[in-house]
Amino acid sequence: MKSSKFTSRNIKAFRERLNLSQQEVADFLGVSREMISYWENGQREISLEILEKLSDLFGVELINLLEENEDIAQVDLAFAFRTEGLTKSDLEQISTFNKIVRNYLKIQEIRNKNED
Repeated sequence: MKSSKFTSRNIKAFRERLNLSQQEVADFLGVSREMISYWENGQREISLEILEKLSDLFGVELINLLEENEDIAQVDLAFAFRTEGLTKSDLEQISTFNKIVRNYLKIQEIRNKNED
């Protein structure tokens, strides 16, 4: 997936809001720190798989990483929590937890629509 300037901007904003270094995100994803920099500067393509992992880590929907409207992106960013001093294992657990919560909320939304 080609990295747009919006996606690059959003990835960097979420990473910084969570107080994560490029190295911490790189370690979590199993890539080099330089690759994170390339993605954040829009110099390299980002795979859908990586975007999904980032959305899990940041606790946001994939669409939030692709959001073009900066005002909407800022609202989503306001709900991101800060992380400091977390290990790769901590980040993996946070990512898994975020994914479970988002899936649960989607199931609840579907269930509510079916009940109407």
